[in-house]
Amino acid sequence: MKTKLVSAAIIAAAGVTAAGSAAAQSDELVLYCSVQEEWCRAMSEAFQRETGINVLMTRRSSGETYAQIAAESEQPRGDVWWGGTGDPHLQAAQEGLTEEYQSDMLEQMQDWSVRQAETSGYRTVGIYAGGLGFGYNSDLVTENPPACWADLLDERFADDVQVANPNSSGTSYTMLATMVQLMGEDEAFDYLAQLHNNISQYTQSGSAPIRAAATGETAIGIVFMHDAVAQTVQGAPIVAVAPCEGTGYEVGSMSIIAGGPNPDAARTFYDWALTPEAQEIGAANNSFQIPSNVNSETPEAAPRLEDITLIDYDFALYGSSEERTRLLERWDADIGSLPQ
Repeated sequence: MKTKLVSAAIIAAAGVTAAGSAAAQSDELVLYCSVQEEWCRAMSEAFQRETGINVLMTRRSSGETYAQIAAESEQPRGDVWWGGTGDPHLQAAQEGLTEEYQSDMLEQMQDWSVRQAETSGYRTVGIYAGGLGFGYNSDLVTENPPACWADLLDERFADDVQVANPNSSGTSYTMLATMVQLMGEDEAFDYLAQLHNNISQYTQSGSAPIRAAATGETAIGIVFMHDAVAQTVQGAPIVAVAPCEGTGYEVGSMSIIAGGPNPDAARTFYDWALTPEAQEIGAANNSFQIPSNVNSETPEAAPRLEDITLIDYDFALYGSSEERTRLLERWDADIGSLPQ
């Protein structure tokens, strides 16, 4: 009888410990964030303040975050992947790294946000959008400023253009996929090989090239246009350009990581991040994307998609695991291997 009572006490204690652990988990969220550090911090702090859920946030670029989630797939450590270009989110969805969730907030989303959710089987959703382009430093480029992708091949820009590496940067992968769709694959890689002659550095972060242009380290940074505008708003001599030939765009996305440690907190954050109040945190932190909630106020400085000549970007194809992997392998072989 004594043995039975001790066993029962152990089982009861284990139950209390498990319940306490579950309660502790519901008070914590592990957030992987792929936008600017300032915006990541502001989102984390606002959510924590409003819900009491403690946020453990890590900021990495889109490609890096995808790689981390894939590496952790056997023992997921993150709960939500918020921000960054949609292509790697779609690849993660296809590979089962993220889980299906249909928020009640979907009915308030822009069409392009809902299409992103439908394409992924509701394993990701669009949270903002922005057109791809470049920005130039008007103190360094004073005559015949570039207006088209072709202009970036001009020899006067030798070693004076920066763009990120598409393996680590969703911005740069969007550029790679854009060129393929705009020109055809072989022609696109020929263009990128010519552009390589003018590239001074392939950065890790997608927004780093325009920060370098803002400080005069380089003349031109290839980025999403809202990142160029952010530098202009802060007083840098940066002019944002929507390339004349046409360009691609991103649908920045959010996904719940499959098997994450705090699923309830993940869904709470997901719903909250789709509200107008949460989406307007971006503009307050010098981020000028188009928010996905139709009731969110679009920042006045945000480049409007309707003012940009956009290609019919095929998110399903270029966000697929097979195509994204293939294009990145060809970039490594054809461009990344070229002498710097």
